[in-house]
Amino acid sequence: MKSDTVSHKRLPSPYAETPEASRGRLIPETPSRTRSAFARDRDRIIHCTAFRRLKEKTQVFVAHEGDHYRTRLTHSLEVSQIARSLAHALGLDQDLAETIALAHDLGHPPFGHAGEDELQARMVAWGGFDHNVQTFRVVTDLEVRYPAWRGLNLTWETLEGVIKHNGPVSQRLDDPAWKAIADYGRAWDLSLDGFASLEAQCAAIADDIAYNNHDVDDGVQAGLFTLTDLADVPLIGPVLNHTRRDWPDVDERMIRLEAVRRMIGVMVDDVLAETTRLLAEYRVGSVQDVRTAPRALVQFSPGMMADLGVLRRFLYERMYRHYRVNRTRSQARRILAEMFTLFMAEPDVLPTEWAFAAEGTEARRARAVCDYIAGMTDRYAIEEHSRLFNLDIGLDL
Repeated sequence: MKSDTVSHKRLPSPYAETPEASRGRLIPETPSRTRSAFARDRDRIIHCTAFRRLKEKTQVFVAHEGDHYRTRLTHSLEVSQIARSLAHALGLDQDLAETIALAHDLGHPPFGHAGEDELQARMVAWGGFDHNVQTFRVVTDLEVRYPAWRGLNLTWETLEGVIKHNGPVSQRLDDPAWKAIADYGRAWDLSLDGFASLEAQCAAIADDIAYNNHDVDDGVQAGLFTLTDLADVPLIGPVLNHTRRDWPDVDERMIRLEAVRRMIGVMVDDVLAETTRLLAEYRVGSVQDVRTAPRALVQFSPGMMADLGVLRRFLYERMYRHYRVNRTRSQARRILAEMFTLFMAEPDVLPTEWAFAAEGTEARRARAVCDYIAGMTDRYAIEEHSRLFNLDIGLDL
């Protein structure tokens, strides 16, 4: 029997980040004897409280709706696997790509985008809310697990990738929601006007690959649409047709799983081909060339982008705005709105550490309330709301 294990060792590309050349940490530390600086960052992400909470935070379906739907945690793991594969194929640092992928959703509040929309609406008067900024605040301040510093004291390259994986952000620094980034940038320059590393760009596009594929998978599982409905949708339709041709006797569940697996492969291959083309076109030969390039270099081809646009419109119409999903979004927003209003009016009902953080100005109170709610899992938010508003559950005498 022939093994599918093939040697795929890659020499580091000249435009790859290397831990030996890292710009270090804001607070210097003795290097690890067993891990690179980027691998150490990865381990700190995995061990932090915010990462564990992702297991019960919504991707599309609220965590209690079923065990087989993606959560923020399973999504982050899928993103990290794809990011690591892309980084390997391109000769980049796999640990750094994986670390940024694992960290990218740490700032998401409960109930997915519904939760983010509600917190943004509630925080308009006090600087707003942005999940990317919240992720950065989690890893630089809100995680408290080391005696010598707040946050995780991650490397420059990881922090840069966390906040810039979708591109330069200097144009956003006047937005009140991005004040935390502007303030941090004055303490430690993260070159916010340039692109992040190719490793960070791999994490960003891996996010797109993962959610487009697993939303197809979850949407069919939930009965929001069928494989037949997808037959004429570019990208997934042809993959489904080829899968049925190759496996005419398997059931619909297996067709779905095999088609999704193949579609991930098609998208990964497209990214590798387009990225290789762009690296050559812009004559990229160093990490500095990556940061000063006129555009992101880890990209889908124009044809793939067009097909993904059609798929996203299908998912938006048939899944993200399905009445069942809308009902959950409506319930979620009411839960967060009622808790936010109560905590602002009566901060003494907050847990002790959060009540202390809420002392002072109204703006300080609002940010503490927002941070407390943003850190909740779906399940905890539902239970906390019940404790606050349901007399039988709320009594704790």
